[in-house]
Amino acid sequence: MVDAVSNPQAGAKQEVAVTVKVEPLVSDEEKLRLLQMSEISLWLDGYDDIFSDFDPRQYSERSLSDDFLREAQKAAREKVSGVIDLKFLIPAAKRDVKLEDVIKKRLHEHFKKHHQSLEGEVRRLRVRGIMWAFLGMFLMMVSTFIRMKSPMDFGYQFLVVVFEPGGWFVTWFGLDQIFYAAGGKKAELEFYGKMSKCVIHFITY
Repeated sequence: MVDAVSNPQAGAKQEVAVTVKVEPLVSDEEKLRLLQMSEISLWLDGYDDIFSDFDPRQYSERSLSDDFLREAQKAAREKVSGVIDLKFLIPAAKRDVKLEDVIKKRLHEHFKKHHQSLEGEVRRLRVRGIMWAFLGMFLMMVSTFIRMKSPMDFGYQFLVVVFEPGGWFVTWFGLDQIFYAAGGKKAELEFYGKMSKCVIHFITY
């Protein structure tokens, strides 16, 4: 941009070049390139797309949208390792850098909180499973010890009938907690672990 500025000493007007830096909008080709290169790229009509419509609180406390989390989980499955780049493509007219800083902080808080919560839940499931498995094996050992007693009266036979199947059931229940219940949380735990370390960008389109 060029402005005409009056110079009283020279008695004439001088032209002073003023450079205005304007951030260019992202072209359609650039949008496609970003979507292909980014680990997770999501289109937004506005910042509200990230958050729940039923939560009236401000962005620093607001709950995240289930739709957003589902789309993020779907995209994160393809990322095996490394730090995820989470890119939000948002219209230029709706961008607010200050709000974006608040949203980035809120997202990281949400992901870290849920990752820590899931870690604790998986740890409790495994510890509980180990305890149940050991209890089951103890019952089977008691049953075996009773079987070794000869002759067995009615009371001992009844204990064998109770302890042996009970031991098997408790042992398998414990193993189920260790390998299936805790293992079933693996995908969700990995997702929140990745997202808690992700780098978040807002990009104009």
